[in-house]
Amino acid sequence: MDLGLRGTTVVVTGAGRGIGLATVRAFVAEGARVVAGSRSSTAELTALADDGVEVVLVDLATPDGPAELVAAAGADLAVLVDNVGAVHPRPDGFGSVTDDLWRQTLEIDLLSHVRTLRAALPVMVARGGGSVVTIGSVNAQLPDPLVVDYSAAKAAQVNLAKSVSKEFGGRGIRVNTINPGPVATDLWLGSGGVADVVGAATGQDPAAVQQGAAAAMVTGRFTLPQEVADLAVVLASGRWPNLTGAAIDLDGGLIPTL
Repeated sequence: MDLGLRGTTVVVTGAGRGIGLATVRAFVAEGARVVAGSRSSTAELTALADDGVEVVLVDLATPDGPAELVAAAGADLAVLVDNVGAVHPRPDGFGSVTDDLWRQTLEIDLLSHVRTLRAALPVMVARGGGSVVTIGSVNAQLPDPLVVDYSAAKAAQVNLAKSVSKEFGGRGIRVNTINPGPVATDLWLGSGGVADVVGAATGQDPAAVQQGAAAAMVTGRFTLPQEVADLAVVLASGRWPNLTGAAIDLDGGLIPTL
């Protein structure tokens, strides 16, 4: 199926690794022009420059970073995949999360999305439409005290996307959200990731933490970054022009309720 993305200008945030890197690759495979925003470059992202990917090194947690990235895409910006984010487990509980830690989480997991939308939406309106795919989390609807600040920020992010979809839908802009469960990336499985931190706090082997998380999903496994990326490409495509305001859980059946 031709998704109609060839030559389309796409911005991907948090593009250096994990879901963001997989998303860049997925859009390149569709023939899109990709502007990839990352705080630091990676060998994998740099290698994609041969495929026409423009890498913009930018800190999206700063007030000016998102606008700088959007400006690099120019007036042809048609698709935004707003993937940037970070999570830090809080094994010592709610009381250990200081005001500074709350601010850090809100900057990257909420305000970066606010600022990127603020920069991108006028460009899309001026060109007559566009598509936004925001990468949320199941923690938006599955609050977890281990990631209390992240859960709260993600709930706000998903709410933001729904509000924006209502305001801008009449101007040809669709806004949809993907809420992944645990994904097989360094955020969960790498050195210093969730499995490491939880294992150290509870005296478990990180592999046991990983296995316990996988067992909580009916599929018995983590979602792959490519699965999230492929869904982002589908949601971005103009083949489904009446699909907007949706929040799709990609969690292996982790959330047990309707």
